[in-house]
Amino acid sequence: MESKTVAFIGLGVMGYPMAGYLRKAGYTTRVYNRTYSKAEQWQAEFQGIACQTPKQAAEGSDIVFVCVGNDNDVRSVVYGEDGVLAGLKAGAILVDHTTTSANLAVELAEAAKKQNHEFIDAPVSGGQAGAENGVLTIMCGGEQATFDLVAPVMDVYAKQITLLGKNGQGQRCKMVNQICIAGVLQGLSEAILLAQKSGLDIEQVVETLKHGAAGSWQMENRAVTMAQDKFDFGFAIDWMRKDLGFCLEEAERVGLDLPLTKNVDQQYEQLQQQGLGRMDTSVLIKACANK
Repeated sequence: MESKTVAFIGLGVMGYPMAGYLRKAGYTTRVYNRTYSKAEQWQAEFQGIACQTPKQAAEGSDIVFVCVGNDNDVRSVVYGEDGVLAGLKAGAILVDHTTTSANLAVELAEAAKKQNHEFIDAPVSGGQAGAENGVLTIMCGGEQATFDLVAPVMDVYAKQITLLGKNGQGQRCKMVNQICIAGVLQGLSEAILLAQKSGLDIEQVVETLKHGAAGSWQMENRAVTMAQDKFDFGFAIDWMRKDLGFCLEEAERVGLDLPLTKNVDQQYEQLQQQGLGRMDTSVLIKACANK
């Protein structure tokens, strides 16, 4: 990139450190957050530029990154007279790190193209810890030439960046990721319950099994806290249900039935009804224990 001006829209638990990595890498970084005080806080910490609107953040930027909540949140910051597209210069690139529907990715690509911009859907995996440590996995959909321009920039907060195909394929890969997590948590929940009932020491079990075929990120990072009944952290049920909804919609589109995914989604719905929607997804063990 001849110019090194980028923008980051959305300074939540993921976006805040991701934008920080861009600034520390030497990019002039303009940020926008719905709560402006958060943008001011980021500006003070990283010596970047806090902006009042997405349009203002996009103006003069070569790449604009978005990381917000859901499809409608993305639309709210991309479209409109104060949106990103209103401020993007010709030839600039819009990158969406939000986990959204594949349909939105295609929609945004078409909207960007009409204004002579490029678009990459680039959902991430790795959670808050991955963002803070700069080791996210990024799944991309879009054109190879556009990907080649943005990948070296995203590399400042990633350990793996892959182009999976056309726009929408990054989001579909993220759906696969979330199904895998749901399945692992279902199995891990049942395994921990059996271990507890059998009188096994959970920390010892994890230390033993994590080196073998049963090992997983969820086992290493969540098994002990699940056994300790600690869930006030990490990736919330509310967010996971949004993601699993995309998975089930895509499965219906291609004519697949996903029984495990449906079952986990239903259990999460029950936990939401119990007021646990903001708890980490590992709270699934409570649903398993109550069967």
